[in-house]
Amino acid sequence: MRLTRFTDLALRVLMRLAVDDGDLPTTRDVAATMQVPYTHTAKVVARLQHLGLVEARRGRGGGLALTAAGRAASVGGVVRELEGADDVVDCEGSTPCPLRSACVLRGALRRAQEAFFAALDPLTVDSLVAAPTGPLLLGITGGPAGASGARSAERPGA
Repeated sequence: MRLTRFTDLALRVLMRLAVDDGDLPTTRDVAATMQVPYTHTAKVVARLQHLGLVEARRGRGGGLALTAAGRAASVGGVVRELEGADDVVDCEGSTPCPLRSACVLRGALRRAQEAFFAALDPLTVDSLVAAPTGPLLLGITGGPAGASGARSAERPGA
């Protein structure tokens, strides 16, 4: 199973927003940090907003923030939503496979795809930024050195 670039970028955007560096980055900031085109990042952010995982605040002091639902979201659920329910191989395509009605491989590939998603289900977006990933992300974004990486419920204003 291979993730699309869109899904890969969406997961990286969610991870970037899950680290606590005290600011609300703009879409341009996130694009620059991830070294990807702004237009791609803007499309990803729009989709994540539509899914209720990210909120965008406009105006002075605005930027992107992960919602509570985004923080607790299952990575498997996010990947399923972004990748869609299409089969790994398109047996019904423009030239349908003559074996499709009795193909053992087709069912095996569906099970393999679901196993892939199921392996991601226990992970949450918040868990993706535990050490060592969170501190590395903070280093990339210029956040405070030695920070834990995930927002702390104990800190005021976090």
